[in-house]
Amino acid sequence: MKSMRSRGVPMFFFVSAIMLSSLDLVANETLLAGAAKVDITDRDAGPVHDPLFAKALVLKVDHETAVLITVDAVAIGEIGHIGNDYLPAVRKQLLSEFNIDPKRVLANASHCHGVVCDDVLEKTIEAVRQAHARLEPVRLGVGTGHENEIMENRRLILKSGGTVDVRHAYSLPANEEVAEVGPVDPQIGLLRLDRLDGSTLAVIFNFACHPIQGVPGGRNTADLSGIAGTIIEENLGPDAIALFVQGCGGDINPVNYKDVDHPRSAVPLGQSLALNSLRALRKIECRPDKRLAVLHQTLTLPRADRTQRILELETEQERLISSLRGTSLNLETFMQLMVKYNLAGDFPSGFSHRYLREDDIAKDDLRQLDIENLRNMKAYLENIHTMEALTRLRTNLNLLRRHQLELEESGKRTIDVEMVGLRVGDFVLLTFPGELTVQIGLNLKTQSPHKPTFVAGYTNGYIYYAPTAEQLKNVGGAQEDSDCILAPDWQLQFERAALDLLKRL
Repeated sequence: MKSMRSRGVPMFFFVSAIMLSSLDLVANETLLAGAAKVDITDRDAGPVHDPLFAKALVLKVDHETAVLITVDAVAIGEIGHIGNDYLPAVRKQLLSEFNIDPKRVLANASHCHGVVCDDVLEKTIEAVRQAHARLEPVRLGVGTGHENEIMENRRLILKSGGTVDVRHAYSLPANEEVAEVGPVDPQIGLLRLDRLDGSTLAVIFNFACHPIQGVPGGRNTADLSGIAGTIIEENLGPDAIALFVQGCGGDINPVNYKDVDHPRSAVPLGQSLALNSLRALRKIECRPDKRLAVLHQTLTLPRADRTQRILELETEQERLISSLRGTSLNLETFMQLMVKYNLAGDFPSGFSHRYLREDDIAKDDLRQLDIENLRNMKAYLENIHTMEALTRLRTNLNLLRRHQLELEESGKRTIDVEMVGLRVGDFVLLTFPGELTVQIGLNLKTQSPHKPTFVAGYTNGYIYYAPTAEQLKNVGGAQEDSDCILAPDWQLQFERAALDLLKRL
């Protein structure tokens, strides 16, 4: 029998051909996936607690390719350190190199407040290149985890019917004014992609919470979502990539965000998110599944004219200022009286026997002093609460004025935004560029024909907050309601379009 080489054909040619044919056969039967991550931390921005990453997941079936990019950054354009040219440039390069349709490239920001490097664009493209070079057959599975202890709704509903939100920029209302808080979404959405040998190639985990807890010392950090991703990767294997996709966290804070008794740290929150993600991931059974679909739709949404709201806040500002009352106290004397009257509410201005002695001689000097002190204390405390309300109001007023100016300068009463539906097997993800408040995500999950359905904001651009129509009535002072460029009608238009798109996935 003659050898292959004796016939003038190298043996490796046939081996390679067989391998390629086998790969094509597998590719036609299942999904191909590749994942990678590249460090995008700005090392010149100060001390680093943990690195920030651009991560890429490339999915391919036959001639259909989709790319999901996740970035440890505050936003994809508009605010923060990533410019508005970032996403168009990424899409242009991927079209040039790999002929990937720009509409099938999704980029989600975790919304952490870490600082990324200046060449984040180049490093993002490098992450996609590496992921594309690593394409291999995978099996997949979908699941959900549960986490309800690391976050809280930052919208406080007041007994007056208004709302305020919990932020570092200003103080909270008095405890006795708060009636309830808004809802949270405890669901962790999960997609697991395993290689044919059973090892995990990549996971997507979707969760709704602002990753703004920070770490002691203010060091650069990817915050709770980045910490969770690292822990998941370390537990699933050295080559596993965990991509965090931010959900409808527009009004969701990490717990203890206003804590002044202990240094705030995202580490335990990230650990808890990772643990509950891993618990659910290990229960997922992965199977062959070649279903891959991306539906892209441009929505034209109404922009808000905030002229009337600005006038209302200006009037309220004047009312608050005019309500301030002069007192005989300053901070030092106020604090002294607060201690006295809280230590001995019945006899704050003297010992009990002094009051009894005055009763015997028909005098009430001490009790009259108490009346005067209490009156001044009440006025001083009301002034404090009024000034705190003014700080919240002025923040909102400045935001409204800025967005109104942008509206007038643009001359446009509408804005075009991207909405994308991604389906990978039974994993269904709907995306939107705004900071969706949690109720919108809950609405879509309830009404979607796919169970489960996952929702992401902060994707393919940034258009500030996207509260519900009810929240946009602005009866209170929640900042996200003023830091919004959308008119209330946007919600109905978006939810109708979203549900229609989900039905087509």
